Amino acid sequence: MAKCKRNRNRAKRNFTVKTPTANRNYKDTVFRMLFSDRKNLLSLYNAVNQSDYKNPEELEIVTLENAIYMGMKNDLAFIMDTNLYLYEHHSTYNPNMPLRDLFYICSEYQKLVDKKSLYSSTLQKIPAPNFIEFYNGSTAIADCTELRLSSAFEHLSGEPKLELIVTVLNVNEGHNTELMQHCSMLKEYAQYVARVRHYASDMPLNQAVKRAVDECIREGILAEFLARYRNEVISMSIFEYDKELEEKKLRKAEYEYGFAEGEKHAAIEIAKRMLKTNNFSLEEIAAFSGVSLDDVKILKANQ
Repeated sequence: MAKCKRNRNRAKRNFTVKTPTANRNYKDTVFRMLFSDRKNLLSLYNAVNQSDYKNPEELEIVTLENAIYMGMKNDLAFIMDTNLYLYEHHSTYNPNMPLRDLFYICSEYQKLVDKKSLYSSTLQKIPAPNFIEFYNGSTAIADCTELRLSSAFEHLSGEPKLELIVTVLNVNEGHNTELMQHCSMLKEYAQYVARVRHYASDMPLNQAVKRAVDECIREGILAEFLARYRNEVISMSIFEYDKELEEKKLRKAEYEYGFAEGEKHAAIEIAKRMLKTNNFSLEEIAAFSGVSLDDVKILKANQ
């Protein structure tokens, strides 16, 4: 956590991206809706950066509405103290966030310098960026981790010539207590999400969401927000939780497919080695390796 704090203090800036396609049917999220309010966003900013700004109007929101790049939408982008901040919220672990944010920032910088000449002898100044992902998925991760673009580089030799660091903050209930203490909205949001997950484990999702919303309103958890936007929050929460479950199923299927492909490759290698010895019949090789007899015959023909 100390390392992440140093990174946040060293580079207190985040921002969003301009994207080539627009889709007005893109589904919003409760997190984005809650923190699109300048007062709530300033509270979150102060908690993350350990600052004490008072005037929400100092935040310049630059989030590109309805902008989607490769099916991905940026959540919150704003400028504060001439620095550009990009806040993303996810309920599934995504190691590709640095690459996604690279696309975002390139587009954002292109927008910012659109009317300036990059061929002049004058250095064009741009806002310094900082990237933060607020993670509240059910997969266990540390309170604070980092994702680096350089991790995706193949055959990297020496120090990377291009780097982008995303600080991932676990905002599930019970994590990052200091951060939660300084931003009551984030703490209450985590409590709300935890209740939806708890109730969804033994009742239909729509009932679980409605129960969580009504219960939180009664107990003063995001009460004003939930009461004002009750129907929208219920709709978005059902969508978000369904999406989270579908992504989990997809990742499980990808893992199982990869495992099956690995087993198949190993079986083929066994069959090839047995063929080279000339000590086994084709039927014996098929029975031992698990490769079909027809495939063993094809392997033999291709030797």
